[in-house]
Amino acid sequence: MHNAVAFVLAGGAGERLYPLTRDRAKPAVIFGGKYRIVDFTLSNCVNSGIRKIFVLPQYKSHSLIEHTRDAWSILNPELGEFVSNLSPQMRVGEDWYRGTGDAVYQNLYHLRQVDADHVVILSADHIYKMDYSHFVRYHKSKRSDMTISGIEVDIAEASRFGVIHAGSDSRVIGFQEKPADPRPMPGSPNRAFVSMGVYVFKRDVLIDMLTKDAQREESLHDFAGDVIPFMYPRNRVFVYRFGAGKDRDAAYWRDVGTIETYWQANMDLASVIPEFNLYDRNWPIRTYEGQYPPAKTVFADEAGGRAGKALDSIICSGVIISGGTVRNSVLSPGVRVNSYAEVSQSILFHNVVIGMRAKIRRAIIDKGVRIPDGMKIGYDLEKDRERFFVSDEGIVVIPKGEIL
Repeated sequence: MHNAVAFVLAGGAGERLYPLTRDRAKPAVIFGGKYRIVDFTLSNCVNSGIRKIFVLPQYKSHSLIEHTRDAWSILNPELGEFVSNLSPQMRVGEDWYRGTGDAVYQNLYHLRQVDADHVVILSADHIYKMDYSHFVRYHKSKRSDMTISGIEVDIAEASRFGVIHAGSDSRVIGFQEKPADPRPMPGSPNRAFVSMGVYVFKRDVLIDMLTKDAQREESLHDFAGDVIPFMYPRNRVFVYRFGAGKDRDAAYWRDVGTIETYWQANMDLASVIPEFNLYDRNWPIRTYEGQYPPAKTVFADEAGGRAGKALDSIICSGVIISGGTVRNSVLSPGVRVNSYAEVSQSILFHNVVIGMRAKIRRAIIDKGVRIPDGMKIGYDLEKDRERFFVSDEGIVVIPKGEIL
């Protein structure tokens, strides 16, 4: 994979994940206790042999840039390997990144400095495992100018994505970006084939397409909205079917773009047999966790109702469950759950403290929040709505640093 370079698009505002994105970019949101969402895409790159990686942040990027610095300074620049952040530099104008295509266009200078025949374009806000080396080999075998990775979804979900129409030879013959009435797959009226936001281009074709797109005044300079519709009638554009592997999580791909999908994907990880395997030694997910002590539970007076225990949950380093009970939850490093407290179906970010006899259910609590003794969250949603954000499906979200 020495002939490929990756551009990781990490500039999205993540408005549907508010208030988790109030102080950070969507790719920097905690996921699975110890990871950031961006770690999954970057791990895919490194595990696939792609060691030349540009990350393109924009919106509230400080947390993301700090994380990539701390977690991803693992490559050797002397060997031509790097993970490099490319914030908007106004190199070709006075605009911020105006779209996904424009983000790469504004950094063509850096692309030209890199020895690579193929360019892999990736989103930084999806949870999945993918060996991009297979993707690039498929792209080369088709002599494709551009190849799109696609996946099947329920037709009810398809309007959130770009819907792909392909011929029997897998060549793209139609593309609808977020259509109100998605076209189903042939023979499958309840399924649609959609883009994952994962592309590979011939390097020279990408440079030519983005240069032309930049000159079109009517363009919004977006890959899905502008570049793909312009290319597929004129160039060799093919689709790669994701999820053909035999492993349990080979077809797992989640767009965790809403509070509900984010919460559910975390709950999936805490299930007895999760669809997505974090414990695969052949495909490690890398991150930066910090120097925390081991997790522990204390107090075992079950007869008196004071027992520190965690059931069907993810417990990270530095967590202390001090006489409380945790069920079906994800606890980030440094969390403390005090005596007689109950936490269920919840996600607790770094250094959250749950007071004595507090009860938390179906909640996401951001960094550094301290829940007072005896407080109940998730049991009276009308009362919760007076103080906190509550999603349409009843997930209570308490933002970072909130004082209760």
